[in-house]
Amino acid sequence: MSEPQTLAQVLAGNTYPGRGIVVGLTPDGTRAGMAYFIMGRSTNSRNRVFETRGDDVWTKPADPALVRDPSLIIYRALAQTGTATVLTNGDQTDTIVAKLEDGGTFEAALRTRTYEPDAPHFTSRISALVQPSGGDLGYRLSQLKRWRASSQRFFWEYEGVPGWGHLLHTYAGDGDPLPPFEGSPREVAIDDDQDAWTRTCWQALDADNRISLLTRHIPLDGSAATTTIINRYE
Repeated sequence: MSEPQTLAQVLAGNTYPGRGIVVGLTPDGTRAGMAYFIMGRSTNSRNRVFETRGDDVWTKPADPALVRDPSLIIYRALAQTGTATVLTNGDQTDTIVAKLEDGGTFEAALRTRTYEPDAPHFTSRISALVQPSGGDLGYRLSQLKRWRASSQRFFWEYEGVPGWGHLLHTYAGDGDPLPPFEGSPREVAIDDDQDAWTRTCWQALDADNRISLLTRHIPLDGSAATTTIINRYE
C-alpha cells in the first residue's frame, strides 16, 4: 500500500479550502484522529476562536464588538454523546446529536438539513461521526450541497486503516462566489503524535486565511480523548 499524502500535499495550491474536517486512524491503530479547521476572508468570519466546554468544542467571537451576524459562525463544532463523537461546520451538530440520542442515525438527521443559506456561496454543510466499537474504528462523513437551487446529500462510510484518513472541506478554492468541494473525500495521512500532527495541519493552511484549528485523538479502548486547539486570534 502506498503512503498517504500529508494535508499540505493534498491542499497544495488551494489558498482557501474554507472549513475542513479530517478523520482517520493513527498509524499504531489505537486511536481515531480528528481535525477541524476554519478559514476566513471577511472580518466577521475571521472573528472566531475555538473554546472547550466540557467534552465539547464551540466557536466563539474573538472580539464580541466585531460580530455582525453570528448565525453561521457561532456553533458547537464538536460534541460527544455516549461513545459517539460528532464534528461539523455548523449547527447541524445539534441536529445529529439530538437524533442519535433519540435512537436515530447520522444520515437520518442530515436528511432534515440543507446547505447554508449564505448566498451567493451557499456553503456546503460538512459533518463527521466517529463511533469506535470493540476496538475497531468506523467513521462517516457527509456533505450537504446546493445543486440547481436544490439539495444534494452525500454520505460516505469507512473502516479505519492505520495511518490513513479522509479530508472533506467546503470550497474547491478561492473565488467569488466560492466554488464548492467536488467529488469524494480526499485520502490524507494521520499521525500518532497529536502535537506534531496539529502543527503539521496548521502549517498546511494558508497563513493569510487560517483562523482556528482543533485536533482530537480518541482512544479505541474507551479511555479519555485529548483535544488540542490553535487560535490565530486568541
